[in-house]
Amino acid sequence: MTYRVALICLGNICRSPMAHVVLEDRLAAAGLDDRVEVASSGTGDWHVGHPMDPRAAATLTAAGYDPSRHRARTFSPDWYAENDLLLTMDASNYADVVDHAPTVQQVEQVRMFREFDPEAPGDDLDVPDPYYGGDDGFAEVLAMIERTTDELVARLPDLMDR
Repeated sequence: MTYRVALICLGNICRSPMAHVVLEDRLAAAGLDDRVEVASSGTGDWHVGHPMDPRAAATLTAAGYDPSRHRARTFSPDWYAENDLLLTMDASNYADVVDHAPTVQQVEQVRMFREFDPEAPGDDLDVPDPYYGGDDGFAEVLAMIERTTDELVARLPDLMDR
């Protein structure tokens, strides 16, 4: 049975697609890509159908990833039925996704992405949005995503058994 993970940010052009690309890469390296599917979306619809932000794509490319397949999509309540785990990039995204939960029980599917970050301080689980900043912000976000994804992949077999 396939386990499905969704990554969610605001516009689906920076943080969640970067995490999507990195997670797919790490799953392949761990031999889990045949058991886990990844999707990403945004809570807003401004960028639907657009490729990743050029700065995010350039940061990924420079690190050896392929960002070319991404097209922005919008989160909908259907994602609860289509995915096992919904990982949000910040507290605002978390609140938006929880507000769309079809049932109270399905809220348990939603977690903050950085809950898996071994360096995250307990009170700040947000992945900062690099959109309005410079290139350094994208590099910082990529480093955060990579270490968080490594931990997520290590813990996925336990999550899949639940």
